[in-house]
Amino acid sequence: MNITIYDVAREANVSMATVSRVVNGNPNVKPITRKKVMEVIDRLGYRPNAVARGLASKKTTTVGVIIPDISSIFFAELARGIEDIATMYKYNIILSSSDQNKDKELHLLNTMLGKQVDGIVFMGGNITEEHVEEFKKSPVPIVLAGSVEESESVPSVNIDYEQGTFDAVQLMVEKGHKRIAFVVGPLLEPINQGKKLSGYKNAIQQAGFEVDEGLVVEGDYTYDSGIEAIEKLLELEDKPTAIIVGSDEMALGVVHGAVDKGYNVPGDFEVISSDNTRLATMVRPQLTTIVQPLYDIGAVAMRLLTKLMNKEEVDDQTVLLPHRIEFRDSTKN
Repeated sequence: MNITIYDVAREANVSMATVSRVVNGNPNVKPITRKKVMEVIDRLGYRPNAVARGLASKKTTTVGVIIPDISSIFFAELARGIEDIATMYKYNIILSSSDQNKDKELHLLNTMLGKQVDGIVFMGGNITEEHVEEFKKSPVPIVLAGSVEESESVPSVNIDYEQGTFDAVQLMVEKGHKRIAFVVGPLLEPINQGKKLSGYKNAIQQAGFEVDEGLVVEGDYTYDSGIEAIEKLLELEDKPTAIIVGSDEMALGVVHGAVDKGYNVPGDFEVISSDNTRLATMVRPQLTTIVQPLYDIGAVAMRLLTKLMNKEEVDDQTVLLPHRIEFRDSTKN
């Protein structure tokens, strides 16, 4: 039998309003009354009805989180940051995986809104005008985490991906490399086309080199696409001596593909990866990476969302966290 607030009130010989004040932490309850009500709640095993409380307060203390791939280490680390801050601020999470499918993303968005969530953290690679229109129609705040939306009209938390890639290329230039390849993620995604590739090209041109399109290979973030990318680069008559890779999983494919063909990393190719997930330290040689603070991006996105949900003042809705390069064994000392 479900225990209701009425049962608790009757057993404790107080009003339902008093029970509600105790459950919600209202200080305007006498300590002796609070103690008596809490003892009854414990004895009866009463659990407040979140739906009923939501109807009364017009808040469900629930946040929707939409991620492209629930099995990805990258997004799992982001989600962990979101979860920890949500717990700190006493929000529950509804987590859904969109499979990087636009129709499913929009469907999940409307499903979340139908469940009366108080806000949404959204992660997606290709955020279209259709997405932005749906975001603008949302009755609750939406924050992007680790995702780029070109108009910057939606609150977001990222790093400066363009500068991060620029820094990695510049480092290789300073080490004397003239043939620097770039294995980039899907170019239909603004984070790759508008940010990372732009950073790569700017650094190449600033070094006084021509951009060789043959040194730019598009992948899809997977290990297999990394292997395919290095195979294409090894077919070039004038092979690269340094390779920047847009994700750790692709970088594993690049390193293993090179080694399988008899090449040495970093002897024949110096490799700099991106993201700094756990994969970067699982491969040998361990990967030098552009560090994207994934946990922090998730945590800051959730904190920004709590401020927007509570209508607190927010100085800047477009947040860029600092990045750095973590040096390991895939580059020479």
